Amino acid sequence: MQRRTFGKTGLEVSILGFGGAPVGFLETEQREVAAILNNLLDQGVNLIDTAAGYSGSEQMIGKTIGHRREDYILVSKCGREMDGIEGAAWSEANVLNTLDQALARLQTDYLDVMLLHSCDLDTLKGGEAVGALVKARDAGKIRFLGYAGDNEAAAYAAGLDDVAVIETSISICDQANIGGVLALCQQNNVGVLSKRSIANAAWKGASNQQGMYVNYAENYAQRLAAMGVMPEDLGFSGADDWPEIALRFTLFQTGLSCAIVGTTKAGNVAANLAAAAKGPLPDDAVATLRSAFLRAEKASGEQWLGLQ
Repeated sequence: MQRRTFGKTGLEVSILGFGGAPVGFLETEQREVAAILNNLLDQGVNLIDTAAGYSGSEQMIGKTIGHRREDYILVSKCGREMDGIEGAAWSEANVLNTLDQALARLQTDYLDVMLLHSCDLDTLKGGEAVGALVKARDAGKIRFLGYAGDNEAAAYAAGLDDVAVIETSISICDQANIGGVLALCQQNNVGVLSKRSIANAAWKGASNQQGMYVNYAENYAQRLAAMGVMPEDLGFSGADDWPEIALRFTLFQTGLSCAIVGTTKAGNVAANLAAAAKGPLPDDAVATLRSAFLRAEKASGEQWLGLQ
């Protein structure tokens, strides 16, 4: 598995990472999660991403691979108000209490990265939430801090001295952050994780999505339809090639450290690893996807911002 330097953290991260949302929200059986995660680690994937808000995810990861803690870079997210956490959203108390909960659930005494989970720009500028993570870093509970979100807020966060990592939306259907956030992160040596890296399988349509993914899937499906691109236009044979196309498009964007993909199916793991091994899409295929996005966005009369 190819690795890249994770911005100013100096860590070496696999270009493909595991997103922990589905293993919690979809109530996957523990033995299935254990098989998937251990296989990924064995194949060289070394970044695991989760969040306090992904119901059951932190606990599942801790139970299944907590004993292999030295084998992976662990990322979680905090700051939102939720049951069992004292403190208002984005307050110091909330951030620090959520972190302590995460450490217990993930069966570790430190996180490699803790991200603020999509707070707005005014909250970032207020400084309390970022300051809480700085305090946690200085106490040794986290190694690095950052922000998970999009657009103007992500661009602002990327310019903060203490921010080492940004997680933002980048996919065939979510390209706004490529020219803005991703480029700025590269300039500031900030590590970048892409979320929803395969656009929630937009080619399947929203009717095949579950739970938390439906709203994203609907939006992405509409965008992909408006783009009017088919795999054959990109030098591929048909609809079965969409997962590979989508993943390779995101994986090899200039400045990206790691593309996060969540799955609960072992077959998808094998396919994702195989796609990553093929390297970037041909330049003309990337250019076609980029121009189709811009053309469809202009025709819509609306700005297609990154989805929070």
